Amino acid sequence: MIRSTGLIGAATAISRVLGFVRDIVIAGFFGTGLYAQAFVVAFRIPNLLRDLIGEGATNAAFVPVLTEELTKKGRRDFFKLAQVIFNLLFWVLIILTVIGILASPLIIRLIAPGFSVDREKFDVTVNLTRILFPFLLLVGLWAYAMGVLNSLGKFAAPAFGPCVLNLFIIICASWFGENIFGLTTGVLLGGFVQLAIQVPSLYSAGWRFKLTGEFDHPKARKAGVLLVPRALGACVYQFNVFVGTILASLSGIVGEGAVAALYYANRLWQLPLGIFGIALAQAALPAMSRHFALNDSNKLKEMLSFSLRILFAVLVPSSVGLMILSVPITKVLFERGAFSSYSTLITSSALFYYSIGLTACGGIRVLVNAFYSMHDTMTPVKAALGAAALNLALNIALMWPLKIGGLALATSISAAFNFIILYCILEKRLGDIGTKAMIDSLLRVLSASLVMAAVLKIGLNVSNAYSVAGLAILITTGLASYILASFLFGVKELRGFMSWTTKRR
Repeated sequence: MIRSTGLIGAATAISRVLGFVRDIVIAGFFGTGLYAQAFVVAFRIPNLLRDLIGEGATNAAFVPVLTEELTKKGRRDFFKLAQVIFNLLFWVLIILTVIGILASPLIIRLIAPGFSVDREKFDVTVNLTRILFPFLLLVGLWAYAMGVLNSLGKFAAPAFGPCVLNLFIIICASWFGENIFGLTTGVLLGGFVQLAIQVPSLYSAGWRFKLTGEFDHPKARKAGVLLVPRALGACVYQFNVFVGTILASLSGIVGEGAVAALYYANRLWQLPLGIFGIALAQAALPAMSRHFALNDSNKLKEMLSFSLRILFAVLVPSSVGLMILSVPITKVLFERGAFSSYSTLITSSALFYYSIGLTACGGIRVLVNAFYSMHDTMTPVKAALGAAALNLALNIALMWPLKIGGLALATSISAAFNFIILYCILEKRLGDIGTKAMIDSLLRVLSASLVMAAVLKIGLNVSNAYSVAGLAILITTGLASYILASFLFGVKELRGFMSWTTKRR
């Protein structure tokens, strides 16, 4: 699992670096102005449905069901089931794409009501939404390919797909410059190539492309049953996102440019979450699904406890580092061209408050996948509903005193609440999953992170952290201090991971 996590994490790291280059290019051409905000809102619509029908369906239904079929019946039945799922998914994606293109004006009025008062901003956003909606078909089929390959223990091709997408966006955006349609061209071309590079791996695994009229299979129906609660959960999550977008569009309260600033801050915050948190959860899902299919609850609990302890050792110091270095990171990466000092101020504020919930968000990914591996997609929805209600109340309460930072802080607090609820339910269902060991590990990691925090604060006062070289040196110094402090405080997970890495090398 660690090897798979490392592969997915490495691919994600490359994708995130390219994503930062992409965002730097977008920030340089468009800043936090009209076109940047229009693109962020327009791209959010197909991303919502991608999470619902694409990657969300892959994690919640496709991988657990396909893994069970492969484990119990073999590859022939596995590919028969995969074909039926492909037939169903393809036509669902086609229908949703057509509906989305036709209903774009209504969708924008619902998710960004503040745009309606500015006719130019509204029209631009609607046009971009219509152009970007076919991306849903491309990314949905890519997610399907990822589910098939991950169920077979193959992670490389799906993991590197997003790198291709970001690369095409960078090339097209740079080529077209301040023409916003350069971004849309990059998204569609990148989505197509991202899907195309999965085909050789699928064919080598034994999958063959056929668009048949076969839509019925017992396990496909089971996947559909599992997907319905996941769809509700995705709606709850996207409800949180849309609430943030709606409130951020109210510039009279939270300030001008908040929609784009939240996007940039979220991209920075997603770096450690994607490289390790999501990668770890994705690698653990097929393994936990196999343990559940074989009725080995002890192995399932062992995998879950190990995943969370490793997660704490990586994401807690990442959270602390992002909070302390939020301003220099934002300034060094983005402040140029149309991205002004004001853009840095509001983006760094959002990044600071987002970072508080980083560890909880990573933990949610692991816990939710544990429920998915047990073919339970309803429990995460119930927990998410409670977190969504809390998030809505906190958004309204915090947006007045903290402006854009209040919207980000509401996300962090509700994520912590969601994590605690899921953990308590899972422990009650499975029995002890090593809570005492996890608390001990978390306290040691927190102690080492505080040492790193002191080093970073001192470094901010004595070094030039607002240059590329200065920031790189400061981050490296902070990382070294955390590793040293981890050894002093006895963080066994980090020591074990480094020992395993050395032996593998």
